[in-house]
Amino acid sequence: MLNKYARAFFTRVLTPFAAMLLRAGVSPDVVTLVGTCGVMAGALVFYPMGEFFWGTVVITLFVFSDLVDGNMARQLGRSSRWGAFLDSTLDRVADAAVFGGIALWYAGRGDSLLLCAVTIFCLASGQVVSYTKARGESIGLPVNVNGLVERAERLVITLVLAGLSGFETTFGVPHIGVLLPIALWVVAAGSAVTLGQRVVTVRREAAEVAQAEEQGRTA
Repeated sequence: MLNKYARAFFTRVLTPFAAMLLRAGVSPDVVTLVGTCGVMAGALVFYPMGEFFWGTVVITLFVFSDLVDGNMARQLGRSSRWGAFLDSTLDRVADAAVFGGIALWYAGRGDSLLLCAVTIFCLASGQVVSYTKARGESIGLPVNVNGLVERAERLVITLVLAGLSGFETTFGVPHIGVLLPIALWVVAAGSAVTLGQRVVTVRREAAEVAQAEEQGRTA
């Protein structure tokens, strides 16, 4: 749901910025690469130190590149398979960096193996959720389902609550650090449900295709 409405809103907002980059001679692929590097730096430098507020600020500044590069490609009228592949691949890298940085915090000074495990589950399940759709489509199925917690929801929930939890260490706001564990449990549960939704959908669609093919052979 967030993918549908938030993406449309921010696309309109960021269109002038995308046009400015094009006039400056910047390519969409460069924006994709710079955005991913920025997200990785924010997540893997700040998060393992427990600096969740500043880490989230840095990540947020770069995460919008995912919208800017596509906007630039559309303005150029040359969306390509390579661009789509690069964008999708680097999205997975950025997601892994976000949850990897949080996992490093809990494995170290955060001192919680349970939350480290939950974070790793968030990382892995998010990657598998994306894989199920890509794999289903690669074998000719539409995978026509809107999951409960897709990539946009995972990032918004995690980044917003991580940033707010950082108010405890950065600004001394008491007890607010509990928001990050809440975010991780919510994302973990939501990702598990979404994975189940996609597996069930692929199974149903595959059965429908097999039935249609069988009927075609016997007709």
